[in-house]
Amino acid sequence: MRLYDLLENKAETSLGNIDITNVTDDTRKVTEGCIFVCVKGGSFDGHDAAADMLEKGAAAVVCARDLGLGDRQIIVDDTRRFYGQLCAAWFGHPEKKMKMIGVTGTNGKTTITNIIKYVLMKNGHLTGLIGTIQNEIGDEVYHTDNTTPMTYDFMALLDKMAKSGCEYVVMEVSSFGLVQNRIGTSWFDIAVFTNLTQDHLDYHKDMEDYFCAKKMLFDICGKSIINIDDDYGKRLLNEGGGEKITYSVRQNADFYADGIKIKSTGSSFWFCNGGKSHLVRTRIPGLFNVSNVTAAMAACLEAGLPIDTIIKTVENYNGVKGRCEVIPTGRDFTVICDYAHTPDAVENILRSVKEYTENHLICLFGCGGNRDAAKRPKMAAAAAKYADKLIVTSDNPRNEDPEMIIRDILAGLEGCSVPYEVVTDRREAIYHALKIAEKGDIIVLAGKGHEDYQILAGNEHIHFDEREVVADGLKLL
Repeated sequence: MRLYDLLENKAETSLGNIDITNVTDDTRKVTEGCIFVCVKGGSFDGHDAAADMLEKGAAAVVCARDLGLGDRQIIVDDTRRFYGQLCAAWFGHPEKKMKMIGVTGTNGKTTITNIIKYVLMKNGHLTGLIGTIQNEIGDEVYHTDNTTPMTYDFMALLDKMAKSGCEYVVMEVSSFGLVQNRIGTSWFDIAVFTNLTQDHLDYHKDMEDYFCAKKMLFDICGKSIINIDDDYGKRLLNEGGGEKITYSVRQNADFYADGIKIKSTGSSFWFCNGGKSHLVRTRIPGLFNVSNVTAAMAACLEAGLPIDTIIKTVENYNGVKGRCEVIPTGRDFTVICDYAHTPDAVENILRSVKEYTENHLICLFGCGGNRDAAKRPKMAAAAAKYADKLIVTSDNPRNEDPEMIIRDILAGLEGCSVPYEVVTDRREAIYHALKIAEKGDIIVLAGKGHEDYQILAGNEHIHFDEREVVADGLKLL
């Protein structure tokens, strides 16, 4: 691609309209004739390597200050943002070739995006999905390392989706992806806000910073679908951009759920909009999932699908792996696996499950290492609100001592009347939960969800699928 075509008049250069072979911000991927973009990260500043990248063969470097590199430097105000623009231009702006639906918030993103994608696909619209569990193009599945892929990878994936004939892209938009400008020049036809609770405060300095990161999505969208049951959602109504559309499971809104009935096998409710009510039956239980379904249905309606078609499709949806997923046991107790890894998510899943627990509700949970430590005691306090028994264990300890993580968790149980046990090894903890379970009990395994691994010291990933662990544990009973 020619340099001037790539820059799209967004930066000045005296280098001439030369051929460019690629764009990158990764020193390991610099090749002859490429453009290297100097991005400052947490531990490395690409500006420090600019001269070396020219020696390595880069045609030019993009930088935020004069590095004394003559006409081979292109100076811009914000290199991270400019890199997103370059990547979009390099792939011919695939983000403009499809209708984009983005979902952000602390909880609910995966379920909502998967429901929307399911409804669109079942009604003849080829759709791409970008999210926490995996990326998808139609029925094809692709591995993902980040909820929102890194900038170049994101545009490459959109390009592949566009060339595959996708009409829609439904994606989880993370706070990291927004702050780091990973989504480039993307514009979203529809953006959904679910909620905001404590998470990622190891990265964001406080909840205000976290909210401002999420809010960025609503400055680049046409329609904003906002959960007004959440305090930050109410705030977003006054601060975000786009046409404002509200949803709720507790009060009147543009779209709201009424007459809600929750069972272990699913939920039913009246979906209300514009003075009309429609009965909806879903196969996924929990009040929080009624909220997720309401948001997804609202997005599908705003995308132009008819209500009767949406309802019929939603009623056939079986749920997302690792989201309130029942693991078969063949016993007289139930095991549920859920990704809940924030205080609010733990409280939501346990509150919901408590409604249909016949005997004891047992919650097994831990907290990840090298992550927001302040939420650990809050996780414990949230679990103690609804559980009858607690088993505190490991999650992904990473480079932290699991015993120290558990010590932080237990601080939230001081003065608590709910009985708890500590079993540091998560496999042994699950075996123990199965051993103590009685008829009518429900065991909630919180934190891992869809993950089939544990991250140990030195970033070592070991295979760990809770479905397999439960099956092995049952053989020992």
